[in-house]
Amino acid sequence: MVPSIRLAALALAATAAFVWMPEAVAQTLYKLIDKNGKVTYSEKPPKDFDGKVVPLNIDPNANTATLPKPTARPETESEKVLRQPAGASGDKAQAARDRLDAAKKALQDAIDNPKEGEVERIGKKGGGTRPVQSEEYQKRIAALEANVRRAEEELRVAQGR
Repeated sequence: MVPSIRLAALALAATAAFVWMPEAVAQTLYKLIDKNGKVTYSEKPPKDFDGKVVPLNIDPNANTATLPKPTARPETESEKVLRQPAGASGDKAQAARDRLDAAKKALQDAIDNPKEGEVERIGKKGGGTRPVQSEEYQKRIAALEANVRRAEEELRVAQGR
């Protein structure tokens, strides 16, 4: 290709990019301040304006946020004890007591500190609010209650009752 044709093709491609992708180009807004101090904004510069015109160059790419990726929360001590096999601490009854205590603590912690979105507050007709539990929260509480019942049964068996 002849260099001048290449240059013309490149210029045409660059022009097309600006026309078809306006979000890649900074936008200009105009801040208009009239003689009384009233501020208004315009996308186009005014023709016959008495006050001060301040061009504002807006870069849409500057208004972005990079959010952190969610991480798994660290395992609590009570969850570690719950995962322990029976008899891991030597005495089966003591291990069963530890698991029961951990299960009760995990259940109480879930009741006292629901995760975000698990309990919503809904307004009541006469005023005030009432809690509404999500289905996920109800399942989590039911699983923790089942862990407590299982730990209680393990303790009964370990104690020979």
